[in-house]
Amino acid sequence: MTAEAAKELDELCFLSAQSLPTLKVSNHFKVLKLLGEGSYGKVMLALHRKRGTPMALKFFPRKSTLLTSFLREYNLSLAYCTHPSLTRALGIFFSTPSYYVFAQQPCLYGDLYSVVVSEVGVNENCVQRVMSQLSGAVTHLHSLGFVHRDIKPENIFLCDSSCRWVKLGDFGLTRAVGTTVRGVWYESPFCTPEVEAAKKVEKEMERRLQEGIEEEMEIEDIWITVQPSIDSWALGVLIYCLLTGCFPWEESTHDDPGYRKYKEWFDNEAEKEDKAQYVEEEADSYQIMEQKQRSNPPPSQFEGLSPLVMTLLKELLHPNPKHRASPEEILSYLGGPWLMETAREEQRREMEAEKEARKVRERGGVEEELLREGRGER
Repeated sequence: MTAEAAKELDELCFLSAQSLPTLKVSNHFKVLKLLGEGSYGKVMLALHRKRGTPMALKFFPRKSTLLTSFLREYNLSLAYCTHPSLTRALGIFFSTPSYYVFAQQPCLYGDLYSVVVSEVGVNENCVQRVMSQLSGAVTHLHSLGFVHRDIKPENIFLCDSSCRWVKLGDFGLTRAVGTTVRGVWYESPFCTPEVEAAKKVEKEMERRLQEGIEEEMEIEDIWITVQPSIDSWALGVLIYCLLTGCFPWEESTHDDPGYRKYKEWFDNEAEKEDKAQYVEEEADSYQIMEQKQRSNPPPSQFEGLSPLVMTLLKELLHPNPKHRASPEEILSYLGGPWLMETAREEQRREMEAEKEARKVRERGGVEEELLREGRGER
């Protein structure tokens, strides 16, 4: 499926281009309110006048949107987004004099960004709930041969106020696995470190423009191959964002102090693991994680995160894309504590439970002794 994904999507786009109707929105829909807007255009909540069905209409300005881009996003959402945590198109698409439009499932509670409290984050149970759904959604997308390439809180939509059902949407940057694209650097923690070279190209072009250097200088573009590891990186940054209400760094380049500290810590961890002789089969895995974290404390921006989630982040935020964990790996870390305060509370409960168990065992021993005395066995 992966090798044929791009070809199959192109064929769908070609066929749908032959049947793109022109409609007047008010004749067919009752527009209720704005759900969201961005660089792509806007999304409006609407009711289908004939059927009464609620839906979200996504409007793309014709002046700034290529028809092929519009059709790619529409057909990808319609044909491939069959997972319950992927936003799916409804089979309605048309044009107006100003817009290309398609209808999709409505998410009425905003996006994930709106519920993240700055420097606080969201409830840990909520974080794990969201990441469980996104892990499945992104794994499904990858299995069909596509990489989302734009996972961030603004593109994750809420179907209820408690994040019990979320949907990943906005497939404008989604491309087939193996596609070659120009590496574009942008100042964001979600931008992967493998495109850092593109930053140098961009900065050099800016410098020459500012200095008025007119003679041509050959600057090679940076090209990268689209791989699922791009989404793994974004999911790692998202976990940190949801747990803390912050970002671990402003950009994932060596110019950024936060990322540089993380990279140094990561390299130390890798070096230690090469030398370590842990017998993990005979030891508690969480204790091993705690021991590693004590011997090589993470950078200050990760203070408050448990050894369990630090191990997960280390796998998702691997600087080398070839060694990043898949989104499916997130499922292995659900249920355990992702924050230190949760870990301490679990440890306290375990200690209390052990005390109670010890009392029961001691009381049982005394009662057994009394029974034996009563039977004249001593």
